[in-house]
Amino acid sequence: MAVRPLSLHPDRLLPADPALRAIARELYGAVCDLPIISPHGHTDPSWFSDNEPFGNPSQLLLAPDHYLYRMLYSQGVPLEALGVPSRAGPPDTDPRQAWRTFAAHFHLFRGTPSAMWLNHVFVEVFGIDVRLSARTADHYYDVIDAALKTDAFRPRALFDRFGIEFLATTESPVDSLDHHHAIASSGWGGRVVTAYRPDPVIDPEYPGFADALEAFGEITNEDVFSWKGYLEAHRVRREDFIAAGATSTDHGHPTAATADLSPADAAALFGKVVKGGADAREAELFRAQMLTEMARMSLEDGLVMQIHPGSFRNHNAALFASHGRDKGADIPTRTDYVGGLKPLLDRFGNERELGIIVFTLDESTYARELAPLAGHYPVLKLGPAWWFHDSPEGMRRFREHTTETAGFYNTVGFNDNTRAFLSIPARHDVARRVDCGFLARLVAEHRLEIDEAAELAADLACGLARSAYRIDANETMAPARRPA
Repeated sequence: MAVRPLSLHPDRLLPADPALRAIARELYGAVCDLPIISPHGHTDPSWFSDNEPFGNPSQLLLAPDHYLYRMLYSQGVPLEALGVPSRAGPPDTDPRQAWRTFAAHFHLFRGTPSAMWLNHVFVEVFGIDVRLSARTADHYYDVIDAALKTDAFRPRALFDRFGIEFLATTESPVDSLDHHHAIASSGWGGRVVTAYRPDPVIDPEYPGFADALEAFGEITNEDVFSWKGYLEAHRVRREDFIAAGATSTDHGHPTAATADLSPADAAALFGKVVKGGADAREAELFRAQMLTEMARMSLEDGLVMQIHPGSFRNHNAALFASHGRDKGADIPTRTDYVGGLKPLLDRFGNERELGIIVFTLDESTYARELAPLAGHYPVLKLGPAWWFHDSPEGMRRFREHTTETAGFYNTVGFNDNTRAFLSIPARHDVARRVDCGFLARLVAEHRLEIDEAAELAADLACGLARSAYRIDANETMAPARRPA
């Protein structure tokens, strides 16, 4: 097969209708170069503290990206062939051979967001002008590998080149924040902060929960085996995260269930949890209670709360046994928000100082549940189309199903939710193009004036995320603690 050229069409993802395309092109032209706000992601803070060169192409672009090896695994490619670590450790796989395997199967990604993101990276970041295939695999590997050895491709240089204004990583209460402190004291101007993800010490069914709880007590010097001490440990650790720049918390629960137990009942339930005697129903009740407790603490310390339920984690039991978490086997499930969030909203739903951002993997809830909830309760905002729906079609469905009830200003713009650092500009570019296309239709239908659409395009690109995540307000100091 002949080598084929690779280029990015300047009007990609804009509407096909010429009249709509002209409007969308004008809107996109005004926002395409705005700074990137990345308030919810999973990049490695050590990249930016150490600023060491990235490894080889497979290590950087392939092994960390479960979007890629999820598809490849479904087509029979073993994870070991891609260099993906198992519980036994990294496989003895030649990185170049792993890249060749990936390149030979790149056609599997036709029409997917992964192909769009990667082609953007190949063209815009590395300047490659031929398509990836088995024939061009070594060319790609050599070009990327050579680039990664230069100072221009070190993490901080790419961060600056990408125009990233703010990037949040995600750490648990038992993770070290040393890399974030090193970034802050380095003199570099890039703003990389943490986010408080307490799942390992909140979910009794989380692997290693008992060990994490023990470490939680050691880090905070609190008696985490008493209900009072456990809650205080969260407050202590949240203050540590705020000192490391955090503006948000992040909660990946199986469901959106919340609860509002009495202090005595909550303490009794916690007693069963720490003794390892909680059954599945009680574990779910404890997670539900802790979402309400986290909301209470967010009202005290100002951290914005993110809730993203609805994933059946590690659905492939054999793969989980051999390779552990986050290997592409998480599957969306049906999620109840109206009933699930009601106990929390009964307690805190009208608190204007509290910010809660809700995500979903259940698109059937957009118009029926989430948009009406966010369109009423002052505390609620809708997170963007996320994870499985982080695609042009998913983004359009999100806007179509939520705008009529929640509007634009009860949403939070876009976040990239990625471990793949080099794909961040590509993901934001896709979102900006899709939003400009959606706004162009409203202009053409005389539902928006062009100046309103231009303001909205900028807000969707940057402004809503800055506001929802309280980015500017938390830049220099933590907010004062508010009494419970």
